[in-house]
Amino acid sequence: MKILVVAPTPFFSDRGTHIRILEEALALEKIGHEITIATYHIGRNIDWEVKNKIDVRRISRLLFWYRKLEAGPDWQKIILDLLLIRKVFFLARTQKPDIIHGHLHEGALIGWLVKKILFWRKIKLVADFHGSLTKEMISHGYLRAGSLNKFFSWLEKIIDNLGDCAITSSWENTGEIKKFRKDNKAATVLDGVNLDYYRKFSSKEASKKELELPGDRTIVTYTGALIANKGIDYLLPAIPLALAQNEQLFFILAGFPVAEAEKFVKAEKLEKNVRIIHPLNYFDLPEILNASDIAIDPKDRSVSQASGKILQYMGAGLPIICFDKSNNRRYLDKGAYYVSEFSIAGLAKGIIELSGNLEKTREMGQKNKERAQNFSWDHSAEKLDQIYKNLIKK
Repeated sequence: MKILVVAPTPFFSDRGTHIRILEEALALEKIGHEITIATYHIGRNIDWEVKNKIDVRRISRLLFWYRKLEAGPDWQKIILDLLLIRKVFFLARTQKPDIIHGHLHEGALIGWLVKKILFWRKIKLVADFHGSLTKEMISHGYLRAGSLNKFFSWLEKIIDNLGDCAITSSWENTGEIKKFRKDNKAATVLDGVNLDYYRKFSSKEASKKELELPGDRTIVTYTGALIANKGIDYLLPAIPLALAQNEQLFFILAGFPVAEAEKFVKAEKLEKNVRIIHPLNYFDLPEILNASDIAIDPKDRSVSQASGKILQYMGAGLPIICFDKSNNRRYLDKGAYYVSEFSIAGLAKGIIELSGNLEKTREMGQKNKERAQNFSWDHSAEKLDQIYKNLIKK
């Protein structure tokens, strides 16, 4: 089939949303689909990183000064999304896709508008929701209680009902979407991990040496956005608490934006105990994780997004420290230390306890590596392929 992917974001950038868009497209291409991605005017060329035949089409560079790559709302995105509607309409009219696959709430809305304009084409729309629009805006500080919050909550419920089918990246989010969809058609298509990325390394020690990491210390790693709604406000203050009880810990914080993390590390005099890696290239991530001993995902229950980073940690065979959420348990089973207290002290306690039992960490890491076999992008693509076929049959 011809699949037109709507990506209202500066694709490609090294973060979870983009990784899902890219890996879904690569896996769908592998089974024979023809993929076009409509996106913003900025973002890295994926041809530099991975062999593919994906056709990436960008909007006009009218907002040439807009260079924001990190997650989070911005009023200028309204203009970018208007330009993206024009681009998607052109591509849908000329390429005649079988499916429009709209990522995020903005992508679902854009896909719905174009589908309605070209109603005689009977294009099917799949709405791919990565999380809650309103919760994301609140977590980034763009919304507070009041009439504006109520407006966006109302708008989100409307968008949740768009599309011939809705898919989400987590079981939690699927449950929330089903509450609002009148047709109850919502499926979970999990994020995956490309295990081939992790098969090329000879040993953990070699990766530590390559990255110039201390070989005699326990490497505790967080990768991803260094922002509040990813749990960084729990993790940063937990680091000195953990170090106070175990001086053999060494922390890696890999991602962006780095200003607040750098400020914290300097203020706490943690330069010898923490390395900030920025920028974090997605295709360099496997070696960083291969050099690590323990991984952390500090997202709390306020975020219903899936955790692509957890799957990467599993692929690398790492034990994981995370908060006790149903989503995390369904991924990890016995491969994680679950922090029951959603607090800085609770997270620090988890780091201390797990790092103090290296035999247990190895057992948990092995379990995660085995479970990772069940979460490949190929499985996700097969599920998407079946969803597409069912829609076309109708």
